[in-house]
Amino acid sequence: MPNLDALVAFYENLGAADVERFGAFYAEDAYFKDPFNEVRGLAAIRRIFAHMFRQVDAPRFRVEERIVADNGAVLVWTFHFRSRRLAGGGDQTMRGVSHLRFDAAGKVAHHRDYWDAAEELYMKLPAIGCLMRGLRRLIAT
Repeated sequence: MPNLDALVAFYENLGAADVERFGAFYAEDAYFKDPFNEVRGLAAIRRIFAHMFRQVDAPRFRVEERIVADNGAVLVWTFHFRSRRLAGGGDQTMRGVSHLRFDAAGKVAHHRDYWDAAEELYMKLPAIGCLMRGLRRLIAT
């Protein structure tokens, strides 16, 4: 089992310069999937996180809960960032869950993020957000 405390600390203190350190925690052929990406390999995972630092200001993860199993873990997290592109601008918050599985060496071999792109992102966009909120009202009971 990996040092989950070290992995959580890595994410909670992640800065642009730390993207190169993913190899300390992730297997070379690790799989990563979120609502926008599905990649395999350390280089591709690094590109996703480097892109995050170019797209938003002051990104910061806070792990709120951990559920640990023999060869994996689930991390419940909050992602804080600033964006001028989203409605309201300024500080933004997204909530999600990461399902992690570890290889025999204790490195992340599988990382799947679950978060609601509609609620956490699309509804905050200026033009599409209005449409999404209206659609949500129409189908709500």
